[in-house]
Amino acid sequence: MGVRAILEEAGYEVVGEAADGEQCLEQVHLHDPDLVILDVRMPPPDGIEVARRLRDTSPRPVVFLTAFGDRDLLEAAAAAGAFGYVVKPVVGSELLAALELAWARWRELAEAREALETRKLVERAKGVLMRRLGLGEEEAYRLLQRRSRNLRRPMRDVAREVLAHDEVVSQRSPREPKGR
Repeated sequence: MGVRAILEEAGYEVVGEAADGEQCLEQVHLHDPDLVILDVRMPPPDGIEVARRLRDTSPRPVVFLTAFGDRDLLEAAAAAGAFGYVVKPVVGSELLAALELAWARWRELAEAREALETRKLVERAKGVLMRRLGLGEEEAYRLLQRRSRNLRRPMRDVAREVLAHDEVVSQRSPREPKGR
């Protein structure tokens, strides 16, 4: 059974296939797939280069499906940001397991990035509140929490509002009347 058939039988929607690296990049741009399967030694640019470009411009999980299992290629794939590496001949269950694991790792990474971004926003917003209102760190945090609860909005959104307001206030000209 071919790769496409394995994927479709398992419920995946295959949105594109490519004969070479350039065509692959075009297909990714056109269809915006959740996950990309590449061959390490596809016609130029090779799979490693395609994975690098995707990592830098259009991040998503990449799994390599290839006939080449040597250590150097595996290390190059990892350095390019691969989330999985399956050596042919492919067994359907192994491919599907690699894809599920890649997707799970991608989601975990996305959640960690979002949590870090939220933490950074909250820290910056606390700093604004401390500076503008003369609050201590704990008081500023509690104020953000309370506002988040009262508005039933995530802390991330409340922190963004505080930062946006601070930016507007900071940009206001000293000569501009307060009533404006």
